[in-house]
This record gives sequence, structure tokens and C-alpha cells, in this order.
Amino acid sequence: MKKAGKMMEYTVDDKELDAAAFIQFANRIWPGNYDENKTRAALSKTINIAAYDKKKLAGCLRILSDGCFFGTITELLVLPEYRRQGIGSTLLRLARENAPTMLYFGAQPGLEHFYEKNGCQKGLQSYVIEGGNSLKR
Repeated sequence: MKKAGKMMEYTVDDKELDAAAFIQFANRIWPGNYDENKTRAALSKTINIAAYDKKKLAGCLRILSDGCFFGTITELLVLPEYRRQGIGSTLLRLARENAPTMLYFGAQPGLEHFYEKNGCQKGLQSYVIEGGNSLKR
């Protein structure tokens, strides 16, 4: 499903999201040594909601869900030059409208106000357990 915004086009459940393009996009926000095959596999297991400025990926929200009981937002990313234009808020709204379950997620410190103004309620404290392969992206 595609929805047009002012200059953005939003795609819900973007099956065409290219791993190489996503890596280039993600490296602008969270620099890392991302493996293209692992990234492709990860993208195939999530509901990807993307914001495009023409063909340029400007924002992306990924949902991982079992489809019945649990869902999480794995990340909400917007390129720096596109921030404060409502893209993150639109991605969150589309996630709310299209998620198969309730969504749980963590917020980076300092961004709590953004999530609260977008109707998200603060929940339980989160914890992290690093798995054996968690250091290899």
C-alpha cells in the first residue's frame, strides 16, 4: 500500500526494500559493518514501512511480530536532513494502523517526548540479553 504525503511517498509492508539501499541508509544514522545477506534476511522477516523522497529512502520503521500476541518496532530511522518534517510521526501512525499486534519498543534516551506526543504510552523498563551472534551485523 502506498500513500503520498507532501513530498514523501510511504510504502507499508515494502517488499521491494533493497538490502544494499537499506545498508547505505542505515549507515548514515547508525554506522556499522552490515552484512548484505543478513540484512536481506532481516528485512524479509519484518513489516517494513518506508518513506521515500522520489526514489531516495528517507525514513524507515520495521516491525517484527509473531502476528498473534507480540510485536516490536525494531527501529525507527529518519535521515538527519529529513527530521522535524513529520516523517517519523507518519511512520508511527502507519505502524499503529497496520501492526497485527500491540507494539512494544525501546526509545533512545532524550526521545521520550517524541513518542509521547505521538500517542505512545510509557511501559515497563526494558532489558537486554546479548546472544552469541549479536555482535555480528
